[in-house]
Amino acid sequence: MGTPKILPKILVAYGSRNGSTAGIAEMIAAEFAEQGFEAEARPAGQVRDLGAYGAVVLGGALYNARWHPAARAFARRHAAALRGRPLWLFSSGPLDRSATATELPPVRHVAEAARSLGARGHVTFGGCLTDTARGFIARSIVRNGRGGDFRDPGHIKEWAAKIASELR
Repeated sequence: MGTPKILPKILVAYGSRNGSTAGIAEMIAAEFAEQGFEAEARPAGQVRDLGAYGAVVLGGALYNARWHPAARAFARRHAAALRGRPLWLFSSGPLDRSATATELPPVRHVAEAARSLGARGHVTFGGCLTDTARGFIARSIVRNGRGGDFRDPGHIKEWAAKIASELR
């Protein structure tokens, strides 16, 4: 019998305006916990040091084909530390079923971050925009019947389980 492998603690950092991306981050962290990892989801702007984490998942909501500013700032601020550990990226935002139906390529800013940081993967998940959304444009989208919850918990769980398997 060998020594049991110590699993890395995983940070799921996120940038979220209306809570949809935060919800996805919580689902990812919950799946990691179910897989036996210690994991926590935290707003990207609140993370000061990555020293306690052996792996990172960084996600951001998409607005006008741009990743959430807190996710972009996190990637810049922690670039050196992120290059030295396993990293995956996710985006959220399409207000339709396209993210579940097909693999959507990352937007330019996310693709650049993935390349420069050596991310092991990226996925785009559907977003969620409800009548509690903040901002004129978001409320207009909902008012015009184009809102809704397009997150796919099964897809999110499957992606997180794949990462857990890679980290084992």
